[in-house]
Amino acid sequence: PAEKAMVCFGSMFIELPKAKTREMLRQDQEELDEEINKLRKELRVKVNRLYEAQGKPELKGFNLNPMSAEEMKLINRILEG
Repeated sequence: PAEKAMVCFGSMFIELPKAKTREMLRQDQEELDEEINKLRKELRVKVNRLYEAQGKPELKGFNLNPMSAEEMKLINRILEG
């Protein structure tokens, strides 16, 4: 049916309503984004500690944050004129 979607869980396919499937995917993506951001922050600290242990100066620009999708859209609009 048009209101159902087949979703693969491990080695099984389950038919679920599209709205439920969409919500599950959105929630999973949010959790993945949070985990990625957490790991990025931890990596910055670890790299700085490594450089400090090696007696090297701290990396310049390493603490920058990526632009959000909304910020990128605004920049592209400005560049397009």
